Amino acid sequence: MLTKRIIPCLDVDRGRVVKGVSFVNIRDAGDPAELARFYDQQGADELVFLDITASSDDRDIMVDVVKKVSEEVFIPLTVGGGIRSVSDVRRMLEAGADKVSFNTAAINDPSVIKQASQFFGSQCIVVAIDAKRVGPGTHHDAPVDKAVQDLAMDAESRWQVYVHGGRTPTGIDALKWARRAAELGAGELLVTSMDTDGRLTGYDLELLREISDSVTIPIIASGGAGEPDHLLQAIEKGRADAVLAASIFHFGTHPIGEVKDYLRKHGVPVRPDPEI
Repeated sequence: MLTKRIIPCLDVDRGRVVKGVSFVNIRDAGDPAELARFYDQQGADELVFLDITASSDDRDIMVDVVKKVSEEVFIPLTVGGGIRSVSDVRRMLEAGADKVSFNTAAINDPSVIKQASQFFGSQCIVVAIDAKRVGPGTHHDAPVDKAVQDLAMDAESRWQVYVHGGRTPTGIDALKWARRAAELGAGELLVTSMDTDGRLTGYDLELLREISDSVTIPIIASGGAGEPDHLLQAIEKGRADAVLAASIFHFGTHPIGEVKDYLRKHGVPVRPDPEI
């Protein structure tokens, strides 16, 4: 049986790791390289490093920071934020990343997923989906580009995709977009619920389950972890292949070793701790 991965997330804004609640109320959480080294030593299976304002600020990706982080870790590193093209993917891989994550750029031009996956392999390409619940029968007036018109929300839609670090609604249905991203060659989907993000009350299990059932590629659960049982529920009920968290790790509430022990006790296969 494949092991389930435990992944700390480093949201970076202008060179510092930050953490917010539902994508706002941001506070400082430390230096990315120092945290990366710490999590590597603590037994994290992977790291996700996201520049959360690169796209909204129309700013270039921080290659130097990625190089510094990659020098501190010996586990897979996924980098996202401001990734707009195949050349950006190459720059990140050359800087030391193992995978890159598309979000805003993939919505603007879905073909970039196919181009990047064909050039570098789907195992390198992650598509991040920031989704927010909508009420039944909600009127959706966010403009939808003609290139993704068939992904537009309708009366049956329950989650809308947001871009620019959760600042901009797209009018796109999250489930439709998940299926399209997988069809275009994404190797994984990083699914974040904007409703539960940073609230420490648990992941949006329904969102995770619906997307997991819609695609055949791995799903990384994100947004809402507050205790080890939340990660267990994301795996068992949300059918996630990996669980990502920030607050519980950054602020020392539940260390990685504690989370792995909890999952093991409940029959979830996880990778050994470093000292084992």
